[in-house]
Amino acid sequence: MTKDLLIPILALQHVPKIGATTAKKLIAYCGSAEAVFKEKKSNLLKIDGIGSITIEGLFDKNNFEEAEKELQFINDNNLGYSYFTDTNYPERLKHCIDGPILLFQKGNINIKNKRIISIVGTRKITTSGVAFCERLIEELSTYNPVIVSGFAYGTDITAHKAAVKNNLQTIGCLAHGLNQVYPKVHKKYMGAIEKHGGFFTDFWSSDSFDRKNFLKRNRIIAGLSEATIVIESAEKGGSLVTADIANSYNRDVFAVPGRTTDSQSIGCNNLIKANQAHLLSNPIDIPYLLNWQLEDLKKPITQKKLFIDLESDEKLIYNYLRDNDKQLLDNIATNCNLPSYKLAGLLLNMELKGVVRPLPGKWFEAI
Repeated sequence: MTKDLLIPILALQHVPKIGATTAKKLIAYCGSAEAVFKEKKSNLLKIDGIGSITIEGLFDKNNFEEAEKELQFINDNNLGYSYFTDTNYPERLKHCIDGPILLFQKGNINIKNKRIISIVGTRKITTSGVAFCERLIEELSTYNPVIVSGFAYGTDITAHKAAVKNNLQTIGCLAHGLNQVYPKVHKKYMGAIEKHGGFFTDFWSSDSFDRKNFLKRNRIIAGLSEATIVIESAEKGGSLVTADIANSYNRDVFAVPGRTTDSQSIGCNNLIKANQAHLLSNPIDIPYLLNWQLEDLKKPITQKKLFIDLESDEKLIYNYLRDNDKQLLDNIATNCNLPSYKLAGLLLNMELKGVVRPLPGKWFEAI
């Protein structure tokens, strides 16, 4: 995108009382960000939902002056950016009415992967919460998902670190410009995250740090992914806001249940109780409910790993399929001496574990 096209987009993004939703309305009516500034005020006021107070700052020359400064910052720091109609703009975020018109990025982000999940939760994560989060990401690494979170204390940084450990791409969505680091103690993780993904934000380098920014940032976390997972949450918290936004986008939400006496499980339990989230008790729930396919897996599953996870009857079935190639259901039942009702359940469980796959005509084979 040329400077002539980018400057008016930045200028429109800078107008105080014009958010992403209103900006998109103006662009749709006028044809481009540049055309918005050339349109007569009387015509703009004809747009549904646009009032004089909304556009009172639209014609302030300061918008273009600040846009020039921000463009200089972008160029000086070699930052990436994507306009909401560009092909490199996150596909799922395009379907969010309040998705930013311009998104800034840093690192080596590749969002062509369709398996993108957001992991959020309390900043005061418990040891059991950390353990579940790490186990979740480790077991999902077979599917090579992109892990999105907010780079904050607790659950967020746990998710980012686990993604890096398992050589997965991870994206931190920031509540400030790319000239800042918050919290500062997480600066030591930035290099690894940029190597394995990077950072997104729609805040400028000149934006002041404000706690309200975190709530605005949450719409990007929810919008980027096909599902949002809440690991732990108190009765109130930012992760519940993210879950609510994800629900408003018609995305899947998962919550890890906990004891009713645990303060950091109240939020998750309430989400499940109100049917606002799927109950997540096992990592395999994610690929099963999201219908992730098992082809082209990132990590091949070895027989040694299989037999750690398989039950005795499952081992019997797996060995039989491995030694006898594709087999019909009744052949498996007969040769493994298993009743058909039990066999069906075992094969479904083994399919979820990624060790067998069904073929047309009720055939199965070992992977």
